[in-house]
Amino acid sequence: MNLASETIGDVEVIEVLEKNLDADTAQLFKTEMTARLTEGGKIIFDLGMLEFIDSSGLGAMLSCLRKLNATGGDLKLCSLSASVRSMFELVRMHRVIEIYETREEAIASL
Repeated sequence: MNLASETIGDVEVIEVLEKNLDADTAQLFKTEMTARLTEGGKIIFDLGMLEFIDSSGLGAMLSCLRKLNATGGDLKLCSLSASVRSMFELVRMHRVIEIYETREEAIASL
């Protein structure tokens, strides 16, 4: 799983450098993210390179959100392609995880 990380203030921005987050990659994503999720952490997933996400990928995102929320942390998303955003809207996850157009807007929200 290719991920790039950048810390801006107290926010960690994690860029997913994959084209797909699906049944083949979701478990690896979840495993790698579990090690990065700190108590009370503020995380932004930059999904600009992601072209496809399925229910396994959505489940992995939801798992990260739940772990962060349980410790007072938060998760936001930014830079979603039209197809990825459509998937979040189709299953109404855009009501659960806040989505922003740009990284800067997501950082400002935290």
